[in-house]
This record gives sequence, structure tokens and C-alpha cells, in this order.
Amino acid sequence: MIGTPRLAVFELVKNAYDADASQVVVEIAGIGSDDPTIRVTDDGSGMSVDTVQDIWLVIAHDHKEKQLSKKKRTEKGRLPLGSKGLGRLSVHKLGNKIRMITRAKHEHEVVVDIDWNKMIEHEFLSDAEVDIELRDPEVFTGELTGTELQIMELRDKRWTRGEVRRLYRQITSISSPFGQVGRDDFQAILQVPDVPQWIERLPEPTELLKRAPWKYTFEFDGESFCYHYSFRGIPGIQRQARDVEERQVSLLVPPPEAEDDDPLFSGKAQSTSLRKVIADMKSIEGIGPISGEFYVFDLTPRIAKQMGETKLIKDFLDENGGIRVYRDGIRVYDYGERSNDWLGLDLKRVNNPTRGLSRNIVVGHISINQDSSSSLVEKSNREGFIENEAYERFRKLVLGAIDPLQREREVDRKAIRELLGEAQDPEVRSIMEPVSKIRVIASKNNLSGKIDPLLDRIEYEYVEMKNRLLSTGISGTSLAVVFHEIEQGVRSLYKNMENHPELESIASQVEEMMKLLDGFSDLLRKKDRKPTDLKKLIRRARDLNKMRFRHHNVKLICPAVEDDAPEVMVSCSFGLTLGAITNIIDNAIYWMRAKWPNEDDTGRSLYIGIDEDFDNGPAIIISDTGPGFRDLPSELVRPFYPTFSK
Repeated sequence: MIGTPRLAVFELVKNAYDADASQVVVEIAGIGSDDPTIRVTDDGSGMSVDTVQDIWLVIAHDHKEKQLSKKKRTEKGRLPLGSKGLGRLSVHKLGNKIRMITRAKHEHEVVVDIDWNKMIEHEFLSDAEVDIELRDPEVFTGELTGTELQIMELRDKRWTRGEVRRLYRQITSISSPFGQVGRDDFQAILQVPDVPQWIERLPEPTELLKRAPWKYTFEFDGESFCYHYSFRGIPGIQRQARDVEERQVSLLVPPPEAEDDDPLFSGKAQSTSLRKVIADMKSIEGIGPISGEFYVFDLTPRIAKQMGETKLIKDFLDENGGIRVYRDGIRVYDYGERSNDWLGLDLKRVNNPTRGLSRNIVVGHISINQDSSSSLVEKSNREGFIENEAYERFRKLVLGAIDPLQREREVDRKAIRELLGEAQDPEVRSIMEPVSKIRVIASKNNLSGKIDPLLDRIEYEYVEMKNRLLSTGISGTSLAVVFHEIEQGVRSLYKNMENHPELESIASQVEEMMKLLDGFSDLLRKKDRKPTDLKKLIRRARDLNKMRFRHHNVKLICPAVEDDAPEVMVSCSFGLTLGAITNIIDNAIYWMRAKWPNEDDTGRSLYIGIDEDFDNGPAIIISDTGPGFRDLPSELVRPFYPTFSK
């Protein structure tokens, strides 16, 4: 169940913490030889012979679970990190021969020897002998207490430089490098006496974090959300540093990942707690207050060059990038590891490659309390929390908490792009950059004559359709899918050409993308402008959504469709404008359901009216009782503004 030797050592370090140790030293000796050994020594409370016999040697003893359920803290105020009694089995994961030397206060030293070579000769474990010796202190002399584990005949004898450095990062990160979240009463140390240079001169995390252009902190206690965003500047770029601080605002969490969670259409119903978009005390039940601190870098070539020591920073981020979780100041493994994209940041960045955070540019932590996070239960294999309903709420709280960071950072990044002369629409650039590379490869393979005209059409149709889409205000899942498919198709084409596939299939792949674009471009072009009565337009939108209003208990106030309401003529595309209104109504229903999740809530109201007093002509006014916008108007009108806040 414990996947790797590194994770097994990590478990032993956690056991030292549970034993109230101030320091634990891990030593790997004999690296490169046929007989390496591991020694783990702590200065904790140690164990008496009764504790060794009745608890340590009893598989899955529940004394820690009882201690945790009673909130019984140690002398140093700690609650146990373990609860299943499985961590002590890590020594057996590591080697065949184990010697444990331990001493409790005012007790004899206890020595336990276990040899699995002899143990497995017995048919039943109960027949196997374990030698326990009581002796006068030889290791923990005087007033010293603690435990030393010696592990020999290692099952995995090969410890490479990379493995040792990863182990170093893993056990030293058990207490956070951020300072205030970590525990200053517990330290983990790794020693490799045969090859000390392997872990020497590793960059000091606190020094490198000072170079991050962005810093962000937040706190949420179930009632108020507070955050502080700081852009600290980039050398050589004339973008002034700035700070944004909010106190006691609402924490908005992302909507469910399903495209349409409307039971009327999908036949699916989600739990109330997962539908909410404004977090409250119920959102943190079994989780407790959460806080976080993030340092964000930028590895784009021009900006990284300005920062200096690019390789040093990149190597540091390769080893330390990610968002970790700390409970009572002690790390919960394996959040923050390369293999665990627990927040889905990399996936989101694949879908929107020009913005958002990815794990390789952020070093951050989320902090929770052991006392109040009982619903977050660690898996038996010690690789994260069980993915229950509380865990899903936890993820959504974290994603909601870092949304202001992503939003504000995009403001600064946009300004930096303008200063560097790179102000092209990032959505368009996401197509143009790979298309330009495809042209180069096509030229090298004598395919330009056939492929370039098709690429020209893709560029033109893509930009034209996106501009037309934005000018009409319509949006929807179907069109978003088209853009996504085209972008993914272009990137896939680039990868195929770069890897030298059968070049005859390249042109047909481009033609397939053109067919997709042609169909939707025609759809948009056919929506011509003509004189339209807004009263009829709004009545049609109302009629289309009547059943939804009833189903979701939405009170509609719509004076524009009353019999005595005047006709208001404008020039517009009836179909596209109807689509835009329907889309807004759809969003309003969704977010009102999120704010008022109970089916019998009476707070869901929608107003649709016409106002003729605007300078530029009549306007359709749509208002709802959802959570409301919290973003600047200048940002809200920016295409594809990266936020889920409504």
C-alpha cells in the first residue's frame, strides 16, 4: 500500500512527529555498495516495553485513532497525523532486517530485532519470534528519550542522485518552507555521508521565493474571505508594482464541472453543497478554516530573461512547483508532487494555454487544522485524501480562493505584453503561433502549395467567426466546442508534422478542420440585421423559457410584454439577439439556483424590461437576484475574461 521507498521514509518521519520529536535525522549510508542501510533517529517521547509489545508490535492498533477522536493532544500540542497504525509498517517496506532502539522517560532502553528471513519460515505469524531486550541506556543516555530505527538488507538497494534529491525535498518539506505555516518545533534532516555533494548547494527556497513576481495570500473562515494580491515587479519591465487587498468579501466557488447540471434537461441532480457558488459555514463543515500562500513565476522566454538565473529558477520550480497541503503545519503527501494535478490546473491550462496557473510556475500551500478537518481522511496508502464529498468541497474552496490571483495576474500580464509589444489577442495567438510553425514544416516538406491556402482560410475563418461571435454577444457550448476542436486540431496537426508522419494524410486533416469551420461560419453569416420589435423578441425569449421558470421557481417580472407596452423597433439580427438573451437567462437561472439552492427558495427573481433613455438607443435590461458580479466593468467586457464569477 505504501508505493515507494521514499514514501515509506516519509511515513517514519511523520511517526517521529507524532512522538513529539523536535528533530528527526534520516541517514542513508553505503550508497553505491551492495549493502546500503537506512537509519531514522528522533528525539521524541520514545516507547516503554509495554508500549512496544502491546501497541507497536500489534498490526493496525487503534490507539492513535482514539487519541484523535478524543482530540487528545501531546505535550507539544500535537494531534497524531496517523490513525490506522499502518505507518510503522514502513520499516518492513524498506528492508528485511530491522532493529529498533527506543527509550521512554525514566525507562530502560528497549531493543527490538526483526529478521524477515527467519519470520517467513513460519507458516503462521503467531509462531514467529521477535526478540525484545531491556538494557541500560546506551544510545539514549542520561535524560535523553527517543527512537532509532536501523533498517538493513534493503529491498531496494539502488539509491540514485535523483532519488536522494527527491527524498531530500520530500522529508524536508514535511514542514513548510513558507515559515509561518510550518512548525518551528519540528525539523527533518537528511544525511548521505557517502555522497554529501548530492544534496549540497541546493537552492534555499526562501531566497528564491523572494524573486517571484507575484505573491498571493488568502484566508477563509466560513463567513468572510480575505485576500492580498501583490505584483512585485519584474526587473527591466516598466510595469509598476501594485497591491490589491480585499477584506470580508464573499468567496465564490466554481460551478459544477458538468456542462449542464439542470435536472430538467440532464436528469441529474447534484448535492446542495456542491451547487453553491457562495461559500458559507456549511461549505467548510468537516474541513474547517483554510488559508494559503502562493508565489508565482513567469517562464516565458522574454520575461524569464529579465529575471536572470533562469536555469536556477526553472530547476527550483521543477523540484518544488505545485500546491501542497499542510495540516497543523505538517505536509499531507502527495499534494504538490508532479504526478498529482489535484486542482486540475494543468488541464485548465491545456484548454486555455495563454492564461491561468500551471503547477510548474507556482509554489504554494494550503493550510488546514487537524482539529476541524475530520472529514478529510487520508488514504491508507498515504497518497492524499479519500475523494469523498468533503474533499470535493475542499477542492472547490481552494479553486475559488485562487480565482482572484488568476484574474489579477492576467491584468498585469496583459499590461506586460503590451509593454513588450506582444499585445495580440491571446485567443487568436493560440491559433496563429502553431499555424506559423506548421507553415515552416510544410515548406521543408514541399507541401506549402497544397497546405498554405487551407491554412490561410483557417486563420481567416477562425478570426472572423470569433469576432462575429463577440460582436453579437452570443455564446454557448456548441460554439465553444468548435473553437476548442479547431485549436486542438491545429496543435495536433503541428505535432504530427513535427514527428514526420505519413505526409499524405496532412492535407486531409486540414480539410477536415475546414469543413467544421465552414458549417459554423455559414450559421453566423445568415443572421442578417433587419427592423425588429423588441417586445416580440422578449416575448419569444419568455415563451422559450416558461417551463424553466416554473421548474426552478423563478419569479419573472417582465413589463415589456404587457399588452399596453409600446412597440420598440430596432435594427438587429432576431436570431442572434434571441440567442444572447436566452444565454443570459440561462446563466441567471444557474447562478440563482446556486445562490438559492433549495427548491422552495423564494429569492429567485428575474426582471426583463426595455429602457429607451440611453443615448445610443433602446436597451434591454435584464436583472437577477444571483450572487452578482465582483469584477471591474473594464475587465468584464474583455473577451473570454478568465473567471467563473458571475
